[in-house]
Amino acid sequence: MSLRPEEWPDVPEATARVARAVAGRGASPLAMRVRDELGELFTDVEFVEAFGRPGRRGWSPGRLAMVTVPQMAENLTDRAAAQKVRFDLSWKYCLGLEPEDVGFDASVLSEFRTRVVDHGLEERVLNLLLAALKEKGLAKAGRKQRTDSTHVLAAVRELNRLELAGETARAALEALSSAAPGWVAQLEVGEWNRRYGRRIDAYWRPPGSQTQRDQLAVDYGRHAVALPRAVHRPAAPVWLRELPAVQALRQITVQNYLITTDSNGAEVVKRREANKDGLPPGRIRLTSPYDLDARYGTKEDLHWTGYKLHISEVCQPPRTDDEAPRPGRRTRPDIPNVITHVATTDATVPDVKLVEPVHQALAGRDTSTPPSPST
Repeated sequence: MSLRPEEWPDVPEATARVARAVAGRGASPLAMRVRDELGELFTDVEFVEAFGRPGRRGWSPGRLAMVTVPQMAENLTDRAAAQKVRFDLSWKYCLGLEPEDVGFDASVLSEFRTRVVDHGLEERVLNLLLAALKEKGLAKAGRKQRTDSTHVLAAVRELNRLELAGETARAALEALSSAAPGWVAQLEVGEWNRRYGRRIDAYWRPPGSQTQRDQLAVDYGRHAVALPRAVHRPAAPVWLRELPAVQALRQITVQNYLITTDSNGAEVVKRREANKDGLPPGRIRLTSPYDLDARYGTKEDLHWTGYKLHISEVCQPPRTDDEAPRPGRRTRPDIPNVITHVATTDATVPDVKLVEPVHQALAGRDTSTPPSPST
């Protein structure tokens, strides 16, 4: 989808009249207040790098960027956000749409985010918002700030080591069957079709005894070793080696299995043990064949597979009794806490590792906290 950059129009007169009549004298909805206070916050020209190419006409990237702001504030799905644009008058007011505008299909938001990421514009919305808030005196250097992290779950099932071994082999076999079914049919797959016909983690129970589970893990390992070897045979198409599922299989197999020989020279495939054979550290150990960036993380009593989101925000300390306004004096409004930086890492990165990168990012935005006086 290509979009031609254009400036937002003013709020249509009909939209403004009806929205203000509905709001009455009470507090306006957040979307209306954002438009009244900050105006056309995200103009199309700011996204011209990603949407400036000629093509069929589509929705304004500046408006789509604005949609993501109340969407995140209200924790809405793409479908729910698209419904808001279509039916909610306050959102039409914020976006400068006519009352009869039907909005867009929900899939447009996913396409928008994908293109923004592909062109390295992930921080453009935050930068523009901070610039507008600085003009209002709501974000400036010198105020106290704090940074903390929260967990982000990967969009994959959490697998134990046994399930990971089997599912990785199954995913590679499925990818090869789709890409080169004729070649896969020539392999001596034996029981592979029965064992890998459906996902390992669906409708599956592990063997009851530890001995049986150990033997199943070895079987998975043998298949995981045999499949890449078959792909690298001279008769196999060279491009099969580049399939992401095959690359993932190779990496996960190396991380979880050892290939040795016994006294008779026969090949032995066995599982790595953390205390003997040395599993790789968590920061590089893969946890799913479907998301090679996800890692297993721990923070206090929380354990998850995925990522960490590090958020920095201005923290305004509460007023003391000495700072309370005197009788008859106008109350000074509190300055809201403002998010000044966000960063996503894998789940194994300690929070302390982000201190210096966060300080550098805040200094680049001129929103950094001044250094503490030396003692």
